[in-house]
Amino acid sequence: MKHLYATALTALFLMPAPFASAQEATEAPQEPVPLIQPAGETELSEFKWAARVLVIFADSPLDPSFSDQIALLEDRPDPLLERDVVVLTDTDPDARSPIRTALRPRGFALVIVDKDGSVMFRKPVPWDVREITRAIDKTPLRQQELADR
Repeated sequence: MKHLYATALTALFLMPAPFASAQEATEAPQEPVPLIQPAGETELSEFKWAARVLVIFADSPLDPSFSDQIALLEDRPDPLLERDVVVLTDTDPDARSPIRTALRPRGFALVIVDKDGSVMFRKPVPWDVREITRAIDKTPLRQQELADR
């Protein structure tokens, strides 16, 4: 009788828990992350080895260079997404965001930070997606990504 009780108790504790499987949890629909988002209190270190960060700085959201740059990026987002690019915007110099403090732009600036955290380039004028992707594709890290595919 003791043996039967122990067997039943063991079976009870070894039964699978009534939780969703890992596969079911990952199949839940996720909202896509927008390509362009405000920098806010974001730190560049949050993206290290995960994404390239394209930061667009301006002294005001009304800066014509800023609005031109946003329009260029929104026109062709797919090549940027293929290269793991996240676009952050900062149009408030008085807020002294962590990214603005780290990169210290003056007026309008386009800055691309590679996955390893290094600044790839800075531009004082808007660039179209083709120019940005060509510059990314020339980096050693991107070359390695392409070779690994």
